Amino acid sequence: MAESDSTTTRRSMMQAAGLGLGAMLTGVSNAIAAASPADISGAEYWAHKGAVNLSLYRKRIAPAPGAPPQPVLFLVHGSSISARPTFDLTVPGAGEYSFMNVFARQGYDVWTMDCENYGRSSRTESNSDIKSGVEDLKAASAVVTQATGQSRFHLLGESSGALRAAAFAAAMPEHVDRLVLEAFTYTGRNSPTLAKRGEQVEYYRTHNLRKRDREMIRSIFTRDKPGTSDPRVAEALADAELQFGETIPTGTYLDMTANLPVVDPAKVVAPVLLLRGEHDGIASLDDLLDFFGKLPNPDRQFIMLAGAAHALNLGLNRAQVWHAVESFLAMPKRADT
Repeated sequence: MAESDSTTTRRSMMQAAGLGLGAMLTGVSNAIAAASPADISGAEYWAHKGAVNLSLYRKRIAPAPGAPPQPVLFLVHGSSISARPTFDLTVPGAGEYSFMNVFARQGYDVWTMDCENYGRSSRTESNSDIKSGVEDLKAASAVVTQATGQSRFHLLGESSGALRAAAFAAAMPEHVDRLVLEAFTYTGRNSPTLAKRGEQVEYYRTHNLRKRDREMIRSIFTRDKPGTSDPRVAEALADAELQFGETIPTGTYLDMTANLPVVDPAKVVAPVLLLRGEHDGIASLDDLLDFFGKLPNPDRQFIMLAGAAHALNLGLNRAQVWHAVESFLAMPKRADT
C-alpha cells in the first residue's frame, strides 16, 4: 500500500530536520558536565514596563581585559515556575541543574527574568498572558543592550516561555540572533495535557490567578512519564519557588487552552531549534512538525530527545539538552553567504 502524501512529507521533514540524537549529538562536553561554578558571578538588574518592575538576573564568567564580547543568551520561563528556580536551581547531592551555570561556563553571558506577577517582579491585576510576556521581553532587552552593548542576543524559552520567546522574535526580529524553543506548542493539536487543562478554561477566563502548590509542582515531573526525573528535583524546585506563594497567573494557561496559535511561524525569521521530549504531553509531534515546516529560515533544526518529558532542563537527560543547545548556538557561519 502506498504511503499518503502527508506521511511522506512528515518523514521527509523529520529526515531533513535531523530528527533523533544519533544524527546530531555525539556526546556531552566534559567542560559542560564537570566544571565548578566557583568562578561564575551573578548580578541583579531591574527593567521597567511602565509602573511594573521586572526582576532580571545575570550570570557569567567575567571576561579578561580586552577579550571580545561574550555572546548573550536570554532564558524565558514557563507558566508555573519563575526564572531562577527554573534556570538556576540547586539540587543538593544530585549534580548540576543550573542551566545558567552550564552556559556561563561555556562562555555565554546568561540572563533571565521574572515576568510580571512571577518571582521577584511586581504583582498587578494582569493575568500575565503571552502578549504581556512579549512586552516584558521588550523592556528587558533595553536593559540587556545597555549592560552588554549588544542589541542582538540568543533567546531560549521553555513551554509557555517558548511561546513568549517566539512571539517576541516575531515582533522584534532585530533583537534575536538564534532562537531555541523547548517544549513548544503551536496549535495544541493532539495534546492530552492541554485537553485536560481545557476543562477549566472558564475558570481561566474569569480568574487572574490559579493555585500552584507543592503537589502541582510535583505533578510537572510525573504527568507525562514517571521516572524521567530525579524525585529530589521536584522537592528542590518547590522549596525554591514557594517562597513566592502558592498562586500563579492564569494568562498563559488561557492562551494555551483557548487562543492558540499565538505565534505565526512565517514571522519568525531567526534560525530556530525546536526541542521536544519523547514523552511530552503538551508538545505533540505532528503539531511541532507543522510549525517547523512553516518557518521561513532554512537554518533550523528539530531534535527529539529520547527518554525526556516536558521538563527538559530538569530531567535525567538534561545533559543532552545542554549539548543540543550549545551545538545549535555555536553553529559556524555559512561560508557561501
